[in-house]
Amino acid sequence: MTYCCALHVDDGIVFASDTRTNAGPDHIAVVPKMSLWERPGDRVLVLLVSGNLAITQKVVNLLNERLMSTTAPNLWTVTSMFNAAQLVGDTVREVHRTEGDALRAFGYEFTLSLILGGQIIGEAPRLFNIYAAGNFVETTRDTPFFQIGEVKYGKPIIDRVVSASTPIAKAAKCALVSFASTLRSNVTVGMPIDLLIYRRDALKVEMRRRYEENDPYFRELSLGYGQGIVQVFDSLPDPA
Repeated sequence: MTYCCALHVDDGIVFASDTRTNAGPDHIAVVPKMSLWERPGDRVLVLLVSGNLAITQKVVNLLNERLMSTTAPNLWTVTSMFNAAQLVGDTVREVHRTEGDALRAFGYEFTLSLILGGQIIGEAPRLFNIYAAGNFVETTRDTPFFQIGEVKYGKPIIDRVVSASTPIAKAAKCALVSFASTLRSNVTVGMPIDLLIYRRDALKVEMRRRYEENDPYFRELSLGYGQGIVQVFDSLPDPA
């Protein structure tokens, strides 16, 4: 299983993803689920993936292979984030055409979810959730974030804390806390955690890092959040 989230606030976009993949209890590996295409001064595009690893890797590989094309649209030549989302959606449909029937023949579904976000020069940052059918939706000020994968444990904190006006540092902290909550409740989501912060109009990545198992800051954040929940719970009145 996977957990990825992206939070679109006025200051920019925060992207976070876990790295655990498993095909059974004895086959666990670390696989990055965040891809970055960056051309400083022109564009920054980030893709988070969840679902069947063979499918998501093929989508990413096709997107990378076509970067050098002089005839077909690619992530270097699209002129808007909307066009980038269309391109990724079309690539998903292409993979479905070539792999869908074979997967069904072996009892597997064509499962994936993608989050694409970033900024291309000339427009504001944008964030999209792309589905297995290749269609997609975009964030709004009322709903400024997307999650894919094992979303239920990390959603409550984001729902309560994040709005479009949330400072980006606070949004990044909230994303990490949502991972701490998910890791506590679901063993199929695992560290390391990849975090990328893109600031509006920077047109380059200023902060990208990986939080390993024993990272001091993440341990402090997770412990403090857990203790804080207990303290707040104890301060609430008991039922009559």
